[in-house]
Amino acid sequence: MIAPPAASRRIALLAFDGVQSLDVSGPLEVFATANELSGSQPYELVFATPDGRPITVNAGLVFAAGAAFGDLPADLDTIIVTGGSEAALLAAATDRVLVDDLRAVARRCRRVASVCVGAFVLAGAGLLDGRRATTHWNRAALLAALFPKVKVEPDAIFVVDPPFFTSGGVTAGIDLCLALVEADCGADLARKVAKQMLLFMRRPGGQSQFSRSIEVQMGAAPRIRALVAHILEYPDADLGAAALAAKAGMSERSLLRAFRRELGQTPAAFVEASRLDRAKALLESSDWPLARVAERSGFGSLASLHRAFVRRVGVAPGFYRERFRSAG
Repeated sequence: MIAPPAASRRIALLAFDGVQSLDVSGPLEVFATANELSGSQPYELVFATPDGRPITVNAGLVFAAGAAFGDLPADLDTIIVTGGSEAALLAAATDRVLVDDLRAVARRCRRVASVCVGAFVLAGAGLLDGRRATTHWNRAALLAALFPKVKVEPDAIFVVDPPFFTSGGVTAGIDLCLALVEADCGADLARKVAKQMLLFMRRPGGQSQFSRSIEVQMGAAPRIRALVAHILEYPDADLGAAALAAKAGMSERSLLRAFRRELGQTPAAFVEASRLDRAKALLESSDWPLARVAERSGFGSLASLHRAFVRRVGVAPGFYRERFRSAG
């Protein structure tokens, strides 16, 4: 365990007009709850806007700032750039004064982080060049297109490439900040914060488990929507092309066309991704043998599970469990 420092770590959150309110309040609540439960005030929190003026969040609330970004104190430990409207973030990412201020502040901080599309500002400052990063799943392709030097990982809840830390959409910033508390103050305090806030200590799976479901519910035809729900609920069922086509009451060729049109991928790719999500959750939350995880997640054999993990996650399932399994 890493003991809290004698003096508080000063953390600054930078926000823009149109920010998602949870991008700000979620991280603030994590650190404030850590202060409340630790008894030692490990964090001092500063809320900043580009010019120090109040901002209006997307829900219509007005947030008062404590500082302008260019006037932040010199002894910052961590800065966190929150998300906002796409137009505001793209404008910030190309604002020479702001990105110059950000680079200057980043040089004197131990950590630099972003929530949701706040990653666009870090990328605009050149801080993510050659590094792994993530953002909201629905803006990952845009981040990759605008900043090709960034290695975008669209399915991650958060990505750690020290000293930079980026998180996915909205509530993923809470997951990231909980991990920062764990790194600073130890797993015991982080578990207490998670329990107090009714959070997962480590959320199972990645953004895809949420984004796929949202996309289907919003746009897919009823038969495809029902089929996807079946795949997500029963990844260990027979999900071959013939079985899926029969369940949907379609020919295999028609099903393939419909899946590609409505979900942008083949049924086989969707099935494998869904099985990987289930396997990740089981690896993180159970002590089952890997062969049982493979069976329950629909891969059938340990060899198939291993191949899928190495190909799509980049590590073996055993290594993934060691890295991401929740503490008891």
